This record gives sequence, structure tokens and C-alpha cells, in this order.
Amino acid sequence: MSTAPRSVNSTLPGDPPGGRRAMAVWGIGVSVYFVAVIFRTSLGVAGLDAADRFQVNASALSTFSILQLLVYAGMQIPVGLLVDRLGTKKVLAIGAVLFTAGQLGFAFSPSYGTALASRALLGCGDAMTFISVLRLGTRWFPARRGPMVAQMAGLAGMAGNLVSTLVLARLLHGIGWTAAFAGSAVAGVVVLVLLLLFLKDHPEGHEPEPFPHQGAAYVRRQIAASWREPGTRLGLWVHFTTQFPAMVFLLLWGLPFLVEAQGLSRATAGELLTLVVLCNMVVGLVYGQIVARHHEARLPLALGTVGATALMWAATLAYPGDRAPMWLLMVLCAVLGACGPASMLGFDFARPANPPERQGTASGITNMGGFVASMTTLFAIGVLLDATGDDYTIAFSCVFVLQALGVSQILRLRKRAARRERERLVASRVETVHVPA
Repeated sequence: MSTAPRSVNSTLPGDPPGGRRAMAVWGIGVSVYFVAVIFRTSLGVAGLDAADRFQVNASALSTFSILQLLVYAGMQIPVGLLVDRLGTKKVLAIGAVLFTAGQLGFAFSPSYGTALASRALLGCGDAMTFISVLRLGTRWFPARRGPMVAQMAGLAGMAGNLVSTLVLARLLHGIGWTAAFAGSAVAGVVVLVLLLLFLKDHPEGHEPEPFPHQGAAYVRRQIAASWREPGTRLGLWVHFTTQFPAMVFLLLWGLPFLVEAQGLSRATAGELLTLVVLCNMVVGLVYGQIVARHHEARLPLALGTVGATALMWAATLAYPGDRAPMWLLMVLCAVLGACGPASMLGFDFARPANPPERQGTASGITNMGGFVASMTTLFAIGVLLDATGDDYTIAFSCVFVLQALGVSQILRLRKRAARRERERLVASRVETVHVPA
């Protein structure tokens, strides 16, 4: 018998086998996330209808989005802990029940207050889906597939965004508010039944090692151990810096900017928002393939996306004249489409920095970054618009402040994270795989 060092790209001892069954089980988890994103983004196509239905102004309307992001961001670490402690299936099931109840409540809400509570409930359930799907991928697929699996999960989310933009909007104006939202809630019931019947946390023979859970002490240990890893913090700042420009644009301020500041029709503005989503889906596939083959490309891709986004924002806002030309707006939207896939790279820093029993907690910490940045920017733009009499150039300039903060933290942490990752890789190579002589 002889020994051979383990290749970085080979399947590691103890890695899940992947295969068709893994795709089927993971597909059920992804379908839950897909439906959650449809529900999350449904308000984006119903904003004007919601303002009329509940008789609220723009500030009250924006509270829907800010509250939803606040709940989502605040739930990330608790959800990560729950996933590590209870497993994927239980947490996904709880999430599906909550976001379906929230969508139904929104359909039948008689007042602004109950509608707001329904969106908070929806945000709570939605918060339980993405981290669970990431954890499911690490349990069913080999580690080398991690970047591609994460990008495919993000792709499913963008598909959900597209469905709400193209399908739910038509239903809303065709069959009315209550029927559209209540009818869409049926999808939540369907995925809940599927996951209860067919989803498993892990393949046979790959059960995680038992880990002692001791209440508050366990929680503190999980959070502290995850946070001590430079890779976890680097992942958070990558997510923080890359995700928020596109989310803010899609979730609330893109349509007003294109219509009020750029003079486009609602139909044309909607097409540009759809371009962001479509580019996101294409770039997600490209980034996933690149990182799967060249792991060292993570940071250049992330920083390159931030730089391209800042450049296009600056070119659009500083363009001489009252309005930017259509070609420039199209390039801006295409570049914004890369923000979502770039944010997924944050998980590719946190994943190798933490052992399996901390993956949920580390993913929760990472996932907070972009949503905290998005919530901050949504609020800042609204305040600046009110203070400047709807001057979008000044209001949207706050994007550069958050990008500068994020890039400074990425540059500060990158060497420590890389050194720690190399140490883990060397340690893993010490373990050998026995092969026949």
C-alpha cells in the first residue's frame, strides 16, 4: 500500500457523494427558497396598489421594505444557530409555514398595521430559507462543488424575482389583490408538503458528529468561534460591499430613479429592472464556474464587481445634461446584475474557514452583511431625497460611502484570511488517502 496526498480539487475523505439523489433533495430545498423570494419581492410589483389599498404615503410604503429587511437581517444569526442545532428540514419547514402565513395575511389584511405585521412574519420565514439551502448543499455535495451550488441557489432566488416581476404583476392587475396574493400562497403549501415528505438533512452514512448543545453557552461558543475566523469576517464584508447596490435598486429606489430622474416610462423602467435580474442569472453561472475552477479568483471578482459598480454609478450620476443616455442606463443595469453573484462569494470565504458544525452560524453572520448595508442605504437615500428636494445625484452618492467602508475592511482582512485558509489546507493535506500500489 502507498499513500498519495489529497488533491485540492479531488473529493475529500468523508465528502458527500453528490449525484442525482443529491440534486433531487437539494432541488426541494431550493424550491422553498424560490417561493420565499417570490413572496419577498411581491411588494415590488404591488407598491402603487398597496399605497391605494392602505391609503399610505411613500414614507409609510417604504416601511414595508425596511421592516422586512430589518427582520431578515436580525434573524440571520439566530437562524444559523437553529440550522446547526435542529438541522435543515425542521428550520425550512418552520420558515415555509411562516412565509406562507405572512403572504396569506397580506392578502386579507384590512389595514396598514396588519399588513405591516404580515410582511414582518413573511420576512421572518424568508430569513430561514437561504442559510438552510446553503447548509443542505454542504451536506449533500462534495466541497469542491460548494461555489457552484451556492451560485445556483442564488440563481433560483433571481428566478423567483423574475416570476414576481412577470407573473405576479399580471395576476395582480388581472384578478385583483386578494386573489393574487392568496393564490400565490398556495405555492408555499406545495413546497411545505414536498419538504416534509421527501427532504432529508444528509445522505445515509454521512450523519454529522453529535455536538453538545448547552443553551446560552453553546450559542456564545458558536458565535464567538465563527467570528474569530478571519474568513467569516471577510465573507461578511464581501457580502456587505457587493450586494446592496442592486438590492436597493430592485427593492425600492430603482423605479423612482428611472422614472422621476431619468424621465423614462414605467414600462421602460420595468424592462431595465428585468435586465438587472436576467444579468444576475447569467453572471451567477459564470462566477460559479470560475470560482469552482480557480478558487483564488474570489477576491478579484468581488473587488472587480465593486469597482465596476462604483464606476457606472459615478458615470450615470455625473453625466452632463439632465438625463443619462439609454445605453449608459443599460450598462449600469447590466453591471448591477453582477452584484448578487458577487455577494455569494462571501460564503466562499466563510465556508472553508469553519467546520461543518458551524456552517449555519458562519453563513448567518455572512448573510447579515448585505442586508444591513441595503437597509442602511434604503433609509439614507429616503432621508437625503427629502432633505434635498428629490436630488437623486446627492441621495445616491451614499452608495460610495458604504462601498468605501466595505472595501477598506476587505483589504484589511484579506491577508489574515488567506493565511488562515492556507494553514487549514496544509493541515488537510497531512491526512492522506490510501490507494493500491
